[in-house]
Amino acid sequence: MYCPFCHHEETRVIDSRLADEGSTIRRRRECVACGERFSTFETAEIKLPSVVKSDGRREAFDEHKLRTSFERALHKRAVPAERIEHAVREVIRTLRLAGEREIPSLRVGECVMAELKKLDQVAYVRFASVYRSFEDVQAFREEIERLERDLPSLEGLQLPLLDDMGKRRR
Repeated sequence: MYCPFCHHEETRVIDSRLADEGSTIRRRRECVACGERFSTFETAEIKLPSVVKSDGRREAFDEHKLRTSFERALHKRAVPAERIEHAVREVIRTLRLAGEREIPSLRVGECVMAELKKLDQVAYVRFASVYRSFEDVQAFREEIERLERDLPSLEGLQLPLLDDMGKRRR
């Protein structure tokens, strides 16, 4: 590893620790030439499957696009960043475990919807409306009815819609 300060090619590891729930190793290093210290982060690079779009095109999986989908659906919703990050990692983990070289974009969307359903009902309906191309109010109504049927299994996973005083949360 080259020193970022003097560009000497020899550094030594002073300390190693797990980071990001064990998916990354943080190494504290010291340059043997100039003595400066710096940190590096090491992660395993595992190739995710290619995404097959509905028109047959194939593109590399893009984690940024996945994260953006969550952020758009959750815009102005009170969901902590850690829970969003966990949901993104969960979708990626599911795709890795599929063990396939290619995966249909529809399956990626279903994984996102499953995680959004756990996070926030409004975000779930927002995403579903675009993902499933709702064309009228009846399609919204049907999706909300389906969501309400699933509500008992989702209790405790989301923030309450009302606070303890019976007032709406903002």
